[in-house]
Amino acid sequence: MSTPESASPTFSGFPPGALSFYAELEDVNSRDWWLAHKDVYERDVREPMLALLDGLEDEFGPAKLFRPNRDVRFSADKSPYKTHQGALVGSGTVLGYYVQVSADGLRAGGGFRAVSPAQTARFRAAVDAPSSGLGLETILEALRGKDFELMGEQVKTTPRGYAADHPRIATLRHKELMVSRDFGAPAWLSTTRTLTEVRDTWRAVRPLTAWLEEHVGAEEPAARR
Repeated sequence: MSTPESASPTFSGFPPGALSFYAELEDVNSRDWWLAHKDVYERDVREPMLALLDGLEDEFGPAKLFRPNRDVRFSADKSPYKTHQGALVGSGTVLGYYVQVSADGLRAGGGFRAVSPAQTARFRAAVDAPSSGLGLETILEALRGKDFELMGEQVKTTPRGYAADHPRIATLRHKELMVSRDFGAPAWLSTTRTLTEVRDTWRAVRPLTAWLEEHVGAEEPAARR
């Protein structure tokens, strides 16, 4: 995240103002309110997040900081701003390591968010195959033991083409798969320990992201010619 012209500030934690900023935004989500408090966003949210990502870049690579604006074109909810600041490190914008701060505090994890039926199909084919499927189950079991929550959109019934008694039917129901560790708002959130906690979380998620990169991929594969 750093540039040759100017060194990024060293991460020192997310100040309490980051959480109170989003708590107020949840109540008054308007352009006027945002513009009146944009300096708080820049100082207490955006700059600390960039410094956090800069401190993790050597090990995990460059990050994408998501825009604070919501895409409301196809949403019934016309609130203009997201009530959290998220960032992703990885392949494209849908697969990799994730971190966010909101009124609820800190959340970190990783995985993939499906962008097409073909991507979900590749995921399910790898879950179905004995070797790769059992490998993923081993990874997920280890993550559950480390207090990670499994997330991602899934169907309630049996996916088409798979048996209801498939030994990995619970995982096959997923269209996408993410794991997340919710830290809340501990006292150390405003200290450098936050960087250590996010780093350790991403290291724990690394076997999952490696599996997903191998068997799913972030984007659609190039068409054969």
